[in-house]
Amino acid sequence: MEPSHSNTGQSRSVDRKTIEKNRRMQMKSLYSELISLLPHHSSREPLTLPDELDEAANYIKKLQVNVEKKRERKSKLVATTTFKKLNSIESSSVSSSVDVSEPRRMPKIEIQETGSIFHIFLVTSLEHKFMFCEIVRLLTEELGAEITHAGYSIVDDAVFHTLHCKVEECDYGARSQIPERLEKFVNSVHY
Repeated sequence: MEPSHSNTGQSRSVDRKTIEKNRRMQMKSLYSELISLLPHHSSREPLTLPDELDEAANYIKKLQVNVEKKRERKSKLVATTTFKKLNSIESSSVSSSVDVSEPRRMPKIEIQETGSIFHIFLVTSLEHKFMFCEIVRLLTEELGAEITHAGYSIVDDAVFHTLHCKVEECDYGARSQIPERLEKFVNSVHY
C-alpha cells in the first residue's frame, strides 16, 4: 500500500507545483498589464516591484478622485439643465416677455497689431466654434492675409482660438480693414 500512497503524494506535489507555476504566470501577466496602463515615470532607473505597485495604487487613487469630480460636475450640470427647462416652461406659461434663463456669453474678439503681424484672440461657445473657420476664410480670401499660426483650446464650454497672420504692405487698405471686418462679423453673430 505504501507505493500507491507515495504515488498519490507525489502526484499531489506535482499538482501543487503546476498550480503554483500557473498562478505565478498569471500574476506576472496581470502585473505586466497593470504597469503597461500606467504613465511612464520620468526617472531613467527602473523602480522596484513594491515602488511600481505603490505608483500604480497612487495613480488609481488619483483617477478615482478625478472620476468623482467629473460625476459631481455632471450632476451639477444635469441639475442646472433641469432648472433651466423648468424656468423656460414657467416663463412660457406666464406669457412674460422677460427671459429668465441665464444670459449667454457673446463671442469676444481681441486684435493686436505688431508691424505686419496681427494677433487675433477669439472666445466662442462650443456651439459657435464655426466662427473660427469663417474668420480664417475672411482673412485669407477676402483680406489677403497669410495665416502663420492657428490654434485653440477648450475650457468647459468656451473655445479659445488664437490666430497669427501676416499682411503685406502691398495689400492696399487690407491692413486697416482687418479689425473692422472681424469685429463686424463677430458682432453680427447672435446666440
